[in-house]
Amino acid sequence: MGRIGSIARLPAGRRAKWVVVAFWLIIVALAGPLAGKLTSAEKNDAQNWLPASAESTQVLQQQAKAQSADIISAVVVYDRPSGITAADRAKAAADAQEFAKVSGVVDARIAGPQAARDGQALQTIVPVDTGKDGWDKAATAADQLRAIAHNGSGGLSVQVTGPLGTAADSSDAFAGIDSTLLYAALAVVIVLLLLTYRSPVLWLLPVASVGVALIAAQALIYLLARHAGLTVNAMSAGILSVLVFGAGTDYALLLTSRYREELRRHADRHQAMAVALRRAGPAIIASAATVALALLALMVAELNSTSGMGPVLAVGVVVALAAMLTLLPALLVITGRWVFWPRRPVLGSAEPTSSGLWARAGRAIAVRPRITWIGSTVGLGVMALGIFSLNATGLSNADSFRGKPESVVGEQTLARHFPAGAGQPVIVMGNAAAGERLATVFRSVPGITGVTAPQVVAGHAYLEGTLTVPPDSQAASATIDRARAALHAVPGADAKVGGNTAVNLDIQRAAGHDERVIIPLTLGIVLLILMGLLRAVVAPLILLGTVVLSFAAALGVSALAFDHVFGFAGADTSFPLFVFVFLVALGIDYNIFLMTRIREEAERSGPRRGALAGLAATGGVITSAGLVLAGTFAVLGTLPVTALTEIGFAVAFGILLDTLLVRSVMVTALSLDLGRWMWWPGRLARRREPEAPAAEYEVPSVQAGQAGH
Repeated sequence: MGRIGSIARLPAGRRAKWVVVAFWLIIVALAGPLAGKLTSAEKNDAQNWLPASAESTQVLQQQAKAQSADIISAVVVYDRPSGITAADRAKAAADAQEFAKVSGVVDARIAGPQAARDGQALQTIVPVDTGKDGWDKAATAADQLRAIAHNGSGGLSVQVTGPLGTAADSSDAFAGIDSTLLYAALAVVIVLLLLTYRSPVLWLLPVASVGVALIAAQALIYLLARHAGLTVNAMSAGILSVLVFGAGTDYALLLTSRYREELRRHADRHQAMAVALRRAGPAIIASAATVALALLALMVAELNSTSGMGPVLAVGVVVALAAMLTLLPALLVITGRWVFWPRRPVLGSAEPTSSGLWARAGRAIAVRPRITWIGSTVGLGVMALGIFSLNATGLSNADSFRGKPESVVGEQTLARHFPAGAGQPVIVMGNAAAGERLATVFRSVPGITGVTAPQVVAGHAYLEGTLTVPPDSQAASATIDRARAALHAVPGADAKVGGNTAVNLDIQRAAGHDERVIIPLTLGIVLLILMGLLRAVVAPLILLGTVVLSFAAALGVSALAFDHVFGFAGADTSFPLFVFVFLVALGIDYNIFLMTRIREEAERSGPRRGALAGLAATGGVITSAGLVLAGTFAVLGTLPVTALTEIGFAVAFGILLDTLLVRSVMVTALSLDLGRWMWWPGRLARRREPEAPAAEYEVPSVQAGQAGH
């Protein structure tokens, strides 16, 4: 408490508050230019997503010794259902010569135009070296290739697809992270703050503070990415904005609520803020620490994209916490009571929470608490049954987008006229001396056709084969497994199988490993934090159980919604893990706010009455915080990316479920039913309270200086 008191004196000090604001203004001035460079530090290529031990990663590393690892092939496909004409062939040949002039195109490796057997299509494979610009260069090159191919096409249908086309469309889809997503999150926060505060001015202070926090976090992450090897990708950068806005606004709501409460008890606003920080600060810090540590558990993931997301988001949470406990209090103290207009808190006015909605809800729950929590558990269990229909085995390229960008249409055109894996070959590399033996075995693998003659690349035998099934299908993954089993058995060949399909398969399997490791690790971290904070064993175990049940229910409802409402083909392989980490960390977040208040009230009036007082005091502000966080995650659906839409829906639904049912009804009912045993083996478990019928419990009035957060 002493350290919190020292922190509280800074933004609440008569002179120190100005120093705090000046400090953050300097931070913004320095961080602004760096934050704008975060996109340039993103690594969205396969090699930076995969674990180093993956077989497909090793193939990429061997290829990089002979050629740039940043070469991505585009497939330009020409289609005329009535049959390709001589003029069409001439155009495709002329286009190939123009493609060679595009910046980054490796002209010596342009293949085609090649005619389909049915005579209705042509394809040209155009390798492009994207260098260190990744998706940005892919999008630029794809636009130039499309401009050339579409020029003068007449009745000829033309699409640019293949890995480069997909990368370009992904770049376009994620381009909204810097604009659409940010503005949508901002709009949601502003609307909900206006509804919560009912003030035309007060919302400006949390929004400004969160904006400063986001800029500072993006700048710090950029520096870590450039100089400390932190992996940042488009998904983690997008979720960073949402999490900073959501979590930062939550902390602002909790602190502002407590400050308003203290303004009714203290004439001096500086003193009111100091008390608010001392009382609310520990719970807010514990909450942020829980979220940050749970996110840092992602660092043990095999997938680089997942392990990098952990520290990226943890940095965002910590910076948001710092801004909400320093900059926001300073701004609130500087502006004074008038910022709450038209509902200014007046000294000596009554605290409305003791007779509000949640106080009445608590009294209703107290009539039959056991039936209430058992009924809630059964309801959540029924929702969780939908998990059995969840298909989280990965998304095909076509299913990864909401809509049909050109790369998806082009894939479908290729599949009609060429072998399904055209343009995305399976790559085999092994010892140079074993090249012919590898080729013989590779040709015998079911599902592989068109195996090339062995070449020596960077001292290794190099072969390519074409899949007879779509390269992003389960059948293609099975073909990769067959190829690996057969080629690994060639004596002395040291064969490795790579290519886009192998990359996707290795990502899927690494994601499964990450779930098995990170989920129990996260549960252990959260349990230890709760035990230390609540000084009990029973309450932390119960809280963790309720949040896990809430997660299962959210996943079950989401699976049904994906199948029957949105019509999604499945879910990304990392979907369950990301939803678990967000919901467990953020769900425990609200339980920390509630239970620390219940504990404080229980010290004064007993465990059961403390449960009612805690719900009454925190119910409104935690519900508002839950709505804000759910709203900010829901805006992930504004991007035309299926994986982000799914995460946004599941996390938003889970937060609402946890806020409105689990935390407010189930946890309160359990606290009332168990009474002092909720706090076993702590001191509160040994404290007896006067026994009375549950319906007779009244919410005790909150004494000045005794309330929690």
